[in-house]
Amino acid sequence: MGEFVIKMPDVGEGVAEAELVEWHVKPGDPVREDMVLAAVMTDKATVEIPSPVDGTVLWLGAEVGDTVAVKAPLLRIAIEGEGHAPADTAMDTAAKAETPAAPPETAEIIPLERATAASPRVEPAAPPPAAPRRESPAAAHPARHEPGERPLASPAVRLRAQEAGVDLRQVAATGPAGRITHDDLDQFLARGAQPATAVPGLARKTATEEIKVTGMRRRIAEKMRLAASRIPHITYVEEVDVTDLEDLRATMNAGRKPDQPKLTLLPFLMRALVKTLGEQPGVNATFDDDAGIITRHGAVHIGIATQTPSGLTVPVVRHAEARSIWDSAAELTRLADAARNGTAAREELSGSTITITSLGAIGGIVTTPIINHPEVAIVGVNKIMTRPVWDGTQFVPRKIMNLSSSFDHRIVDGWDAAVFVQRIKALLETPALIFIEG
Repeated sequence: MGEFVIKMPDVGEGVAEAELVEWHVKPGDPVREDMVLAAVMTDKATVEIPSPVDGTVLWLGAEVGDTVAVKAPLLRIAIEGEGHAPADTAMDTAAKAETPAAPPETAEIIPLERATAASPRVEPAAPPPAAPRRESPAAAHPARHEPGERPLASPAVRLRAQEAGVDLRQVAATGPAGRITHDDLDQFLARGAQPATAVPGLARKTATEEIKVTGMRRRIAEKMRLAASRIPHITYVEEVDVTDLEDLRATMNAGRKPDQPKLTLLPFLMRALVKTLGEQPGVNATFDDDAGIITRHGAVHIGIATQTPSGLTVPVVRHAEARSIWDSAAELTRLADAARNGTAAREELSGSTITITSLGAIGGIVTTPIINHPEVAIVGVNKIMTRPVWDGTQFVPRKIMNLSSSFDHRIVDGWDAAVFVQRIKALLETPALIFIEG
């Protein structure tokens, strides 16, 4: 028998470590060649790690949520045949897993019989089964408490009950002289702390659930913490009359060709952004606050905040300045689908110069969007509502939508932010201007 060591692969682009987000196996499981063993995440891309051999899993080198260095041992598999590398190689590799001097290979074979001491982590043995609990005669007939009766219990039990929100009169007592014990309280809590006389559907709930923040959710949390802690936001809200735009959109959709996508509001906003950024290039920028350098971009790469089963991602419509309204819509649809089904490439999820965020029909009246660091601006779309608007002689129904836009106040002054939003407003309210060049 031999042992095959699988190491964290080099996923490229200078990535030195990755987060383990999923195990598909556990110690003792048989594996086949090409079977997926685990999934790791770097930036916003998830990479599956297949097995290059047949065998049995001996050891897992990390837990879900751990960050693992490239070339560090990830798991060990028992295989048929002799090993082809000495045991001390595996020992040295395990001991130096987090140093840059680790060997370049991503896997090695070592003799199983000589590798036991090399494992830096030992899977704990399953705990012995608990001995059956012996009930006292009182436990067979637990004491009941009459209304208004003060139940017998030690101060420690009373404190636990108080902290858990439990009425001790609802707890059956099995202790001497009808005293409520810690075990009685534990059993009551294990049943969901539902009093015997509770009304159905109104039982107290004391259960808690701890969820480790891993994978995409951890990436989102880190990104939001970075943006909120390092960028002084200013949010500017303006209402936009999109009645004419909605009429134009309906007309264009009615006459679209079979191979053309259905137009939403976002492609029009993207084209309006392109025209506005041509006049205010300082908003189409990224800011390296460590180096103190602002980079203004000629290309307009628009990130579109998209909700996916894994969390919020930002696929990027690249070179929006060179796309027509129909091309923008097609690319937007393609990227959103790829992000939701997890097939978006890494380069499609990075490199934006400005971001649009929209919650669609549930977008609320006003939002305060957080800037996608290191960009300096984000435009938020709120829902469209029909409101009565005074036209000088009477109230008429108009379709109104608020834009909630945030700016990095270190780079964009309040005046420039207002001018930027007012220009977008003018283009959306007179949509023919979006299609006029110059």
